[in-house]
Amino acid sequence: MRRAAALLLWAALLPGAIGAQPLASPLSNDDIPRILAFGPWPPPPVRDPSNRVSGQPAAIAFGATLFQDARLSRDGTLSCASCHQPAQAFSDGLPRARGLQSGMRNTPGLANVSQQRWFGWDGANDNLWAQSLRPLLDAREMGGSLPQLAHTLRSQSDLRKAYHKTFGLAPGDDDERIVVDAAKALAAYQETLVTPRTPFDDFRDAVARGDRAAAAAYPATAQRGLALFLGRARCYVCHGGPNFSNGEFSDIGMPFFIAKGQVDPGRHGGIQALQRSRYNLLGPFNDDATRSTATSTRHVLLEHRHFGEFKVPSLRNLARTAPYMHDGSLSTLREVLRHYSELDENRLHADGERILVPLRLSEGETEDLLAFLDSLNEDRP
Repeated sequence: MRRAAALLLWAALLPGAIGAQPLASPLSNDDIPRILAFGPWPPPPVRDPSNRVSGQPAAIAFGATLFQDARLSRDGTLSCASCHQPAQAFSDGLPRARGLQSGMRNTPGLANVSQQRWFGWDGANDNLWAQSLRPLLDAREMGGSLPQLAHTLRSQSDLRKAYHKTFGLAPGDDDERIVVDAAKALAAYQETLVTPRTPFDDFRDAVARGDRAAAAAYPATAQRGLALFLGRARCYVCHGGPNFSNGEFSDIGMPFFIAKGQVDPGRHGGIQALQRSRYNLLGPFNDDATRSTATSTRHVLLEHRHFGEFKVPSLRNLARTAPYMHDGSLSTLREVLRHYSELDENRLHADGERILVPLRLSEGETEDLLAFLDSLNEDRP
């Protein structure tokens, strides 16, 4: 009934409809199902079965404390928030991450991570707590070790008390178990980071409930951009669903050379890291004995085509997460659209399905797409 009402509403809004004010929009009834598929937003919270403290208030509070705590780094100068800054949409605004050493990839924002299946630009982790553990132990980022981190959690009275409140017992003798538990508290906190509603969400919901007046308030430029997004540009193929991402990996023709003789293998390297990790969903630290969420990990295959593929990011609140791409090489959204407009097809994989083609966007089409993308940002950051 709701979809039927939306179709009737749109028929009334189309240019030339009887009794309606025409809109300068090429959207049609055929676009309705795709528009509705972008919501509703925000999604209901879902507990992670691999993390026994997911969704628990004590774990969320402990994770929020750990997120800001520089005592977890090797030299006491860096916290998770050093790179994932709340004021920067939990990113850092830099082309490439900068921890104890300079990284080779852009720092992704953390908002809506609870909606992801794979984590990191290369998907080297299949759960949020393993992804939270990685920078703690990475020599280039926070540079910690299991003994050092476990000692900090045992010796600092505030952290020891918070651990006890979260897990129901004091930190024990197993360094690895203690540190993984801390990562699970960090994950519980990050699951709460959800971007607010946007003008597009208001439009989508108006269409869903058949509210003609509210739908008509959505700017005509954004509607034209949405029509292009759903039509000739086919952006929705990868940037679909409520989080505007399919959560998978693609080769979009971006360079993967880091320096002379050094490349970033992307998803190819990520799958290798995932399969050898002790912290994946098939490993001993998954709190779900049924391994109910481990199907994708069990069946993931390493193929040559994965070389140079990187994760499809969400488009929500993207105005606040510049610069863009896995290497932070594009400073503005206009540059991103120019990349797709002038795409060098010779840089794409020769095997597999070819989704991308040069869009050859006109200036007007670029402005319309920018208007649509702007409508995916919260009104008041």
